[in-house]
Amino acid sequence: MVRVLSDADVASVLDLEALLPIVADAFEKQRAGAVERPERPHYPIGAGLDPDTPDEPTGTGLCMPAYIHGNAYVATKLVTVCEDNPERGLPTVTAQLTLADAETGQPVSYLAGNRITSARTGCIGGLAARELAVDGPLELAVIGAGTQARWQTRAIAAAVGVGRLDSIRVYSPSDSRLECARDLESDLSVDVTPVSSPREAVTNASVVVTTTTSTEPVFPGEALADGALVVAVGAYTAEMRELDDTTIERASHIVADVPEEASETGDLRGHDDLDIRSFGDVLATGDGRQSPDEIVVLASVGSAVLDAATAEFLFDRAEDADLGTTVPI
Repeated sequence: MVRVLSDADVASVLDLEALLPIVADAFEKQRAGAVERPERPHYPIGAGLDPDTPDEPTGTGLCMPAYIHGNAYVATKLVTVCEDNPERGLPTVTAQLTLADAETGQPVSYLAGNRITSARTGCIGGLAARELAVDGPLELAVIGAGTQARWQTRAIAAAVGVGRLDSIRVYSPSDSRLECARDLESDLSVDVTPVSSPREAVTNASVVVTTTTSTEPVFPGEALADGALVVAVGAYTAEMRELDDTTIERASHIVADVPEEASETGDLRGHDDLDIRSFGDVLATGDGRQSPDEIVVLASVGSAVLDAATAEFLFDRAEDADLGTTVPI
């Protein structure tokens, strides 16, 4: 029997405070080499569907398998990214996860994956803020106003405590920033301000989070305050880019969830002399920041190891609560 977990089932057992240590442990397992994480292929989909533009794809497909040594289940995430979906009232990114018994290979669960992806990615920003932000009250700037902007902000609040968030500013070129600010203010009971420019968002911010699908830098690096932490979670291909050269050149430390893959993204390509540290190393040693004046950049491309850890954690909770629908296949 396979337990099918809908998005509502996943939501009912998801708690960011409880998930943060699960994600942190997955990073440490990845650092120690106690994981299997094959290269994830990504490929164009939808070419040939439109007779007027037969050579143009409609989106991108990705396959992300992973296994954490000692875990009960092996996970595979299937993802599609379709940029035109918001115009259809659909999410840009859609994901599903499968779990199989690691001993027998038999299917165990099929999970709606969007919320899992959002939560585990949010936890990257949360852990980064906890480990790499300056001490004291935090001014948070969020560039982008979609789903991930909300999850990053919620996870940062869960990781550092909502009381440390002195202010939150949200920028997006569209009016989506207004709705995002209202949602976050309601969720966190913190003042959240939609602002009209990237510069206004990042000026004096102690933590800057970028959550876009941009192919061009989304804020001016010269506007960053000394001591800022920049968490860039949008770019995962060579064509995608959120950070300008000034941001990278000003940074005292570059950290990445998967350094070898992050180095090939548009944010870091062309900076061949960079010393990119693993975020797992930072979590293990606690020495990612040496002084309060240093600018630190964390570049995230996402790791299926985090999906595997999150999916197993949520599946166990759902099974204990007898949630979902069990079906034979």
